[in-house]
Amino acid sequence: MTRRIVITSGKGGVGKSTIVSMLGYAIAGLGKKVLLVDMDFGLNNLDVLMGIENKIVYDIIDVLEGKCMPKQAIIQDFWESNLYIFPSSHCFCKRKFGSKELMEIIGQIEYSFDFVIIDCPAGIDGGFKRAVECGGEHIVVTTPHLSAVRDADKVINVLAANLNTKPKVIVNRARGDLMLDGKMLSVDTISNFLGSKLLGVVPEDDIVAIQLYKGMPKYDNSISYKSIQMIAKNIIDGEEQVFDCTKKYKGLIGNIRKKIRRSV
Repeated sequence: MTRRIVITSGKGGVGKSTIVSMLGYAIAGLGKKVLLVDMDFGLNNLDVLMGIENKIVYDIIDVLEGKCMPKQAIIQDFWESNLYIFPSSHCFCKRKFGSKELMEIIGQIEYSFDFVIIDCPAGIDGGFKRAVECGGEHIVVTTPHLSAVRDADKVINVLAANLNTKPKVIVNRARGDLMLDGKMLSVDTISNFLGSKLLGVVPEDDIVAIQLYKGMPKYDNSISYKSIQMIAKNIIDGEEQVFDCTKKYKGLIGNIRKKIRRSV
């Protein structure tokens, strides 16, 4: 049975779409067939992150308007044969539609995939409501910053009230050195405040920014991708591995690493 997972956030700019792309690669790399669906019809950029912006012929709006079949709009990833992308609109969308139409489209194609991962718009407006109603599971992405955590809490409460669901949480861009020094919210503090199960922690990683700049969505050599692989196993097998972003900053050598990190 296909699992439909919506990944959302309360605040924009927390790396939600990057998490979607990385999770797509990690789950597909474990032998599962994955479809990434971009449901952000306002500020969509999943196609850019995946390096397929020049390969798009049809998009999800074309499907809604009956210009093509869903399979015609889906693009296979260049790097990973088990990964596919269903791109969002390439221009401003004036058409009004709801979650019912989107669920009908997903229903036509999801049987071909093990996982359908939906990239949801940030916030709690109409686009958010439309996307989250299409998912059977929900994941909220936040960063260790107070404003992002507060917004994540609002999203979690909305999901619980409207869909009676218990979303899991991914903490992105975690700085272990700052957490140890009390200069950034710790993972435990965030988890306790949100009252939601922690699915994983992704450390801040310059390699990801460099790869995105180059337009290369593969992150195999990055420490953040290793943490994403843990999350993928948690999703697939129900494991509870969480990357410890503070480990390398503990002890004598860890203190040296902290000083070097601060000086860069």
